Amino acid sequence: MSDELFPIIWFGLIGFALIVYVILDGYSLGIGILFNVIQDDEQRGVMLTTASPFWDGNQTWLVLSVAGLYGTFPLVYSSLLPAMYLPLILMLMCLFFRGMTFEFRAKARTHQRVDNGFRVVTTAVAFIQGMIVGSVVDGVGTDDGNFAENALSAFSWFGLCTGAALVIGYALLGAAWLIIKTEGQLQRKFYRLIRPLMLLFILAIGIVVAITPIVNEQIAERWSQWPNPLWLAVTAVLMMALAVLTIRSATHRHEKRIFVQIAMMFMIGVIGLAASFFPVMLPPDITLWEAASSRASQQFLLVGYAALIPITLGYTAYSYWLFRGKVRVSEE
Repeated sequence: MSDELFPIIWFGLIGFALIVYVILDGYSLGIGILFNVIQDDEQRGVMLTTASPFWDGNQTWLVLSVAGLYGTFPLVYSSLLPAMYLPLILMLMCLFFRGMTFEFRAKARTHQRVDNGFRVVTTAVAFIQGMIVGSVVDGVGTDDGNFAENALSAFSWFGLCTGAALVIGYALLGAAWLIIKTEGQLQRKFYRLIRPLMLLFILAIGIVVAITPIVNEQIAERWSQWPNPLWLAVTAVLMMALAVLTIRSATHRHEKRIFVQIAMMFMIGVIGLAASFFPVMLPPDITLWEAASSRASQQFLLVGYAALIPITLGYTAYSYWLFRGKVRVSEE
C-alpha cells in the first residue's frame, strides 16, 4: 500500500466517525433544542428519557474522530485547536452540563431551572459546532503550520450562519427521533413540527450554499469547473427529493422513514462538503499529505481503529436494540 493511500483511508475513517456522531448526538442535542417549544414538564421528562440510555455512548464517536485526527493529521490538529480554543472550551462546558442534566433532573424538586439550562446548553452546543464548521470553511489563517490570527477569529459572520443552520438541522433530527420513541399527543406534536422545520432547514442550507463561494475562493473555483456543476445539481436534487419524501412520510405517519431520510440529508451534506475541499484538509492550503503523520504512525493507529470501530458499532447497535420501543409516561 502506497504512502499516498494511507491519508485517504484515514480521511474516510475520520469522516465516517464524524458522520455517525453528527447523526446520533445530533438528535440528542435536538431534543434539548425542542424544549423551547414543549412546555409541559411531564412531556419534557419523556423526551429526555428517550435519549438517556444513549447520549453518553453517542459521544464516543466524537472521541474517535478527534483521536484519529490527533494521531494521523497532527498538523491539522495543531493548527485547528488554537484557532478554536474559545468555542471548543465553551462547547465542552455545555456538554458537561448536558450530562449533568440527565442525572440531576430526576432528583431535582422542581425541573424548571434544570430544563432551562438543558435547552440553553444544547442549543449552544449545536450552534458552536455549526459555527466551527463555518469558520473552517472560511479558512484558518496559519503561518508555516502555526495559527496566525486571534482567539476571536473563530466567530465569523459565515460561522454564525452555519451555526443557525445546524441548530435547525439538529432540531429536525430530534423531532424525527421523538416520533419514533413517543406516542399519542406528544408524538403528534412532533409530526406537526417536521414540515416547518424541514422548510427552515432547506432555506438555511440554501443560504449557506449560496454564501460559501463568496467566503471561499477555492470552493468557488472548484464548483465552477466541469463536471462539478453537474454534481452540485445532482446533490441539490437529492436533497430536495429527500425533503419532499420526509414531509410525505410525516403526512402518512411513516415513523422510521423520517429519521432515515433526514440522516441521509446530513450524510450527503457532510460528504459534499468534504468533496468540495478534497484534497485540502484544512483551508486554505493544508492538504491531506502535508498534514499526515508518518506511515508507521498511521499503520499502528489503523490497527487500533480496525478493532475499535467494529466494537463501538456493535455496542451502539446492541444498546439501541436493547432499549428499542416506545417511551411512555410511566417510564419517565
